[in-house]
Amino acid sequence: MPQMRAVTQNQPGGVDTLQITQVERPEPAAHQLLVKVAASGINRADLAQREGNYPPPPGESLIMGMEISGVVESVGSAVEGFSVGQRVFGLIGGGGYAEYALLDARLALPTPEHLTDIDAASLPETWMTVWFNLVELGQLRQGQRVLIHAGASGIGSAGIQLCKSYGAWVAVTAGGRDKCAYCRDLGADLAIDYHEQEFENVLKQQGGVDLILDTVGGDYLPRNQACLNADGQIIVIGMLRGPMAQANMGQLLVKRQTVRGSTLRSQPIEAKARIVRGLREHVLPGLDAGSLRVTIDKTFAAEDVAQAHQHVADGGNRGKVVLVWS
Repeated sequence: MPQMRAVTQNQPGGVDTLQITQVERPEPAAHQLLVKVAASGINRADLAQREGNYPPPPGESLIMGMEISGVVESVGSAVEGFSVGQRVFGLIGGGGYAEYALLDARLALPTPEHLTDIDAASLPETWMTVWFNLVELGQLRQGQRVLIHAGASGIGSAGIQLCKSYGAWVAVTAGGRDKCAYCRDLGADLAIDYHEQEFENVLKQQGGVDLILDTVGGDYLPRNQACLNADGQIIVIGMLRGPMAQANMGQLLVKRQTVRGSTLRSQPIEAKARIVRGLREHVLPGLDAGSLRVTIDKTFAAEDVAQAHQHVADGGNRGKVVLVWS
């Protein structure tokens, strides 16, 4: 069987467990594309998987990586609308940290000419996550007041722009003045340096918020509740500060607050295909028109994957980090 290079692990753990090895190249099923990968987006979820805390869904590759760009190498028997040699990008359940990866045609998008492969690889997981959670679950609308934690992250960078494109007011938290300035440059109405201020106190003075996208979890829950307005919603998509939290039940009841957990990776293919339409119909035209922009922090060669993971783990990135395959 044909072989390929891929990032693998002998066991879960730190960045020192990552290595490049030769593995068997996959073959596309009926609805899949085999893509020769040019670039792979790196996400916090990959770090959690590396540590053994976020296994891929059943049937997906054990190799890390959930978003890719590249060129179609071959197509499954039931695929329509894509051809060998075509540039594509999209969301996958796993297997992105490799020279070749399988991409369900229902989750694939042709790469626009104005986007590089690096640009394209940074889009699927990030923009589909913010679209799903802010637009579909959060009912994002004009005039809504939104708080996004980790505003300088890939998720935060996309979330700020999506909120502003809908006419919402958006506040973010970020670590340090440089990151706060970066968020304001993307359109954030308020950027709170969590090293210097308690975000809940600042936001209560500013009139509170209606929707919170929380990538942090843990002890942020009661603090989120403190600045959430009546009938507001907290959508938790990450656990940087741990999986356990103590809610303020009084505020939950009196303010009629909703706390909701959400993940994109475990959504059924039909739901992901619906979210892809949001990316195609809203995000890509915005990128083409210049009203939205790609936010690439840094690229790493595949051989430097350990450094890439450490960079993200250290919180040093402003925007997306992308792994490049030569």
